[in-house]
Amino acid sequence: MGDLLSQLAASDRRVLERLSQRGQAWIVGGWVRDRLQGLYPTEMDIATNLHPDIVSQLFDKTIPVGAAFGTILVLDEESDKSWEVTTLRCDGTYGDGRRPDDVEFGDDIIEDLARRDFTINAMAVDPVTGEIIDEFGGLEDLNAGIIRAVGNSHDRIREDGLRIMRAFRFLDSGELGTRVLDEDLQVAITENLHMLGKVSSERKWAELSRILKGINNKEVTQLMNSFGVLNQVIPETNFARIERFSSSPLVNLAILCSKDNRSGIDLANHLKQTLRLSNEEASTIRFLHDLQISDLSHEISSLRRFNAALSDSMKKEVMEYFGDIGAEFIEASSDVQPNSVGNKPLIDGEKLMQVTGLEAGIRLGRLKGWLHRRQIEENLSEVDEVISMLDTLDWESEDPESWLALAWP
Repeated sequence: MGDLLSQLAASDRRVLERLSQRGQAWIVGGWVRDRLQGLYPTEMDIATNLHPDIVSQLFDKTIPVGAAFGTILVLDEESDKSWEVTTLRCDGTYGDGRRPDDVEFGDDIIEDLARRDFTINAMAVDPVTGEIIDEFGGLEDLNAGIIRAVGNSHDRIREDGLRIMRAFRFLDSGELGTRVLDEDLQVAITENLHMLGKVSSERKWAELSRILKGINNKEVTQLMNSFGVLNQVIPETNFARIERFSSSPLVNLAILCSKDNRSGIDLANHLKQTLRLSNEEASTIRFLHDLQISDLSHEISSLRRFNAALSDSMKKEVMEYFGDIGAEFIEASSDVQPNSVGNKPLIDGEKLMQVTGLEAGIRLGRLKGWLHRRQIEENLSEVDEVISMLDTLDWESEDPESWLALAWP
């Protein structure tokens, strides 16, 4: 790698040099993997033989994010960067299948690398000499495009069931395409799928999000489905093939579940329970799942409501959810001239009470919403024009539940 320090940002050098002045430090994990593939990663994990207490003393601002496991987060306000600095360690047994029952701090970088999940993540670089430490054949596997466990595949999976999902995430090599699973790892995954049951829903959704964000998510999710992994992560769900790419993991999740025959609200509740989606995330799933191709009407009234009722981010989600058809719909909506008075209602509740004699209540509120919808659909710009819409509606006696407010679709 040559003089590695010359390739690092000044803030990276400062952290590494300060650690090296008191002990030893190595760059480990994903930074090494990606750099060896010609990429320029911005996140860096560091291993050191210094005790966590000493690491905390060396820097002005730190957070003990996992001090019991030797991890200190070092913060640099000037560059707005952070580094996870972890003391070299040996892990004990994994009684709960999620984390080690105990750890023992050490000073052997090889022993530390031996506890990691896959060979391509078990390499380190000495930032002073530029030496690559690769005891487990990570570089060879990286060049061959193979995901192989460090040591015994079954042991690595049983230590933490999330490693099953991580194996599939690392299949995605970005612009370079996809990697393959080592045969032993394939067997270990198949025989230990139940280990995913010990992983929290939050961790599974975080990992699935990263998979769905990958360029090669179509191929990776298909493989996950063939191994039965998706059914372990989101049980009792009908999955579709991801045939189009979205930059949003949430949209890709909606696409992945688009063949499920549940209603939008039922699917959203199911995913909220199994993946611990936030209320906002569940609302997006519900909205997208209930949409149909027929909703993408190019009628001018529908296009106007689409422009007025949805935020820019929701419009993008609709476009990416429907692919090329969605892009055509977005293009058609952008050709519609915006209303000269904007999208706010021209009639407020007080004015409507004066005109109709109605008192505040459900009927008045529903009527106000209906007039706003008609204002947008008809592109009305004068108060009198909106009021004239009352002549088209039996607003005094008709059931107000039938009066639709501004919404799309």
